[in-house]
Amino acid sequence: MRFDQLLYNDDVLDALESMNFEECTPIQEQAIPVALEGRDMIAIAQTGTGKTAAYLLPVIDLIADGGFPENAVNCVVMAPTRELAQQIDQQMQGFSYFLPITSTAIYGGTDGKTFDLQKKSLTMGADVIIATPGRLLAHQNMGYVDLSQTSFFILDEADRMLDMGFFDDIMKIYKTLPANVQTLMFSATMPPKIKQLARKILKNPVEVKIAVSKPADNIDQCIYHVNDPAKIGLLKHVFAETPPQRVILFSSSKQKIKELARSLKNKYSVAEMHSDLDQATRDRVMLDFKANRIGMLLATDIVSRGIDIDDISMVINFDVPRDAEDYVHRIGRTARAASSGKAVTFVSDRDRGAFDRIEKLIEMKVPCKDVPQELGGNATGAATPRRQRKNSRYRNKTNNRKNSNRRNRQKTPPKA
Repeated sequence: MRFDQLLYNDDVLDALESMNFEECTPIQEQAIPVALEGRDMIAIAQTGTGKTAAYLLPVIDLIADGGFPENAVNCVVMAPTRELAQQIDQQMQGFSYFLPITSTAIYGGTDGKTFDLQKKSLTMGADVIIATPGRLLAHQNMGYVDLSQTSFFILDEADRMLDMGFFDDIMKIYKTLPANVQTLMFSATMPPKIKQLARKILKNPVEVKIAVSKPADNIDQCIYHVNDPAKIGLLKHVFAETPPQRVILFSSSKQKIKELARSLKNKYSVAEMHSDLDQATRDRVMLDFKANRIGMLLATDIVSRGIDIDDISMVINFDVPRDAEDYVHRIGRTARAASSGKAVTFVSDRDRGAFDRIEKLIEMKVPCKDVPQELGGNATGAATPRRQRKNSRYRNKTNNRKNSNRRNRQKTPPKA
């Protein structure tokens, strides 16, 4: 379906045309009509399916049509991280380029000047506020934020916000909104805590589901069974086949990211992205990566969701993520906007159970590639799993003991 079959405002459609947005994605096709009808909604869709446009476009279309207060915050979008808030704000500016609609991103880790600009936007009433829960609540606690006329309340990556402990903050913000606010909740998964939140803040919602917790079909997934000491060597082996360009490497540990940066920076163009970096450094790294001045981003899960870079060629999981859903979010950084991509995961002995849970979640067996023998591969190329090695040693000991007993019985003369 085309956008001009769903939206009405010519300026919005002109902006979409200039951004080369023509055909709706499935989540956009299903969610936009519901939002335009004024219904509450919970939408479940994997990362990279176009959720941001699915809620921003109907809001912009409605605000542009008029009838909303000029000096009030008309829409509040909640996001789990500052990176995602910035990304949403960038898309908001693109979609509303030909319209006098204002937006501001509200997040922490900024200097006093930026804080004052955020305060001004909140006080004067920007049309759309995109905020992290903690920072918006901090502004509200200072007494100058009025959300009593807000018409739209949107939660993006709701499951991630709850994982990060924002449930109470979200509820405090929600209680300052008018009773008739339209609430749209977007999430990649539907765990019990999301259902609990939905019951509290949604009024007779429409439920939209698109490919829950499954990676895009155009992601070429594979794994290597390899233990920690051989991972660096295997990584270089992978890069010998495919030089790293537009690559994101994920690890659950920021300490591991720092170690990898030290090991790889002399040979490859790499940069780190983790919570120990200040906001200015993180902004600069993302800008350099988007501009192709950096070939590979080494990141913790801080960027596994919400960073909209369409041309990522490969995602590498240096370790298996703690949560099965995080695997979907990590590899969802590639194969976006109908392109193809590759996802490589290093699975150590201790991670076998965790990856079994991932395969159960995504309902597929991920192909296993051979590990070179010089990096610990066995005769078939794959590293021998620890359980298999233990069982092999156990069988050898048992067979040796049986053979010894058999020889001893043969040496013992029969009784008269």
